[in-house]
Amino acid sequence: MKILMVLTSHDVMGNTGKKTGFWLEEFAAPYYVFKNAGADITLASPMGGQPPIDPSSDSVEAQTDDTQRFKGDVEAQKHLAATVKLSEVTEKGFDAIFYPGGHGPLWDLAEDVDSKRLIEAFTAADLPIGAVCHASAVFRHTQGKDGKPLVSGRRVTGFTNTEEEAVGLTNVVPFLVEDMLKANGGNYAKGPDWASFVLRDGKLVTGQNPASSAAAAHEVLTLLK
Repeated sequence: MKILMVLTSHDVMGNTGKKTGFWLEEFAAPYYVFKNAGADITLASPMGGQPPIDPSSDSVEAQTDDTQRFKGDVEAQKHLAATVKLSEVTEKGFDAIFYPGGHGPLWDLAEDVDSKRLIEAFTAADLPIGAVCHASAVFRHTQGKDGKPLVSGRRVTGFTNTEEEAVGLTNVVPFLVEDMLKANGGNYAKGPDWASFVLRDGKLVTGQNPASSAAAAHEVLTLLK
């Protein structure tokens, strides 16, 4: 079982001067779900190398059992520091692709031609695709086999407008995930803010927020069994 995890390389929060990146829990929880299941994990990012961790996700109050495990896992840290360049990756040999969130993907992965290429290749091969929280942004330009937006007519979720408002970034982000998914024809649904909520529609799995990270990864595993 080979799983490709794709992380953002973007580290600037719009014009605020603040740093962003991927959300640590949204990487650590799925990483260990897949690892515990015996998966061979490849990590990739647009620029390769060490992807930026959102400082807010590395704060004391944001820690979880999985992030603490990662902090003590030297092998996992080395793995993360050496992501391969997305442009050098194809779908061949992989059984699923998974995108951790954080605000970074709104700027780079949402517009990345290699990410689009991979998602459409996994779709054409009928392989599982997972994304959690802001990583649902990666479906902004992707198309299905019918040429329509990939999420069109499908049950999907992602970071809610009210969650974005709660963190005070509604007017900072380039677009709102909820609005984009709806505009692309997705049958958007959500649970309570900050609670775990995951949807699976065919081979497409989406999670609403950081709390949904492990559950989204488990849904991807279910599709691989």
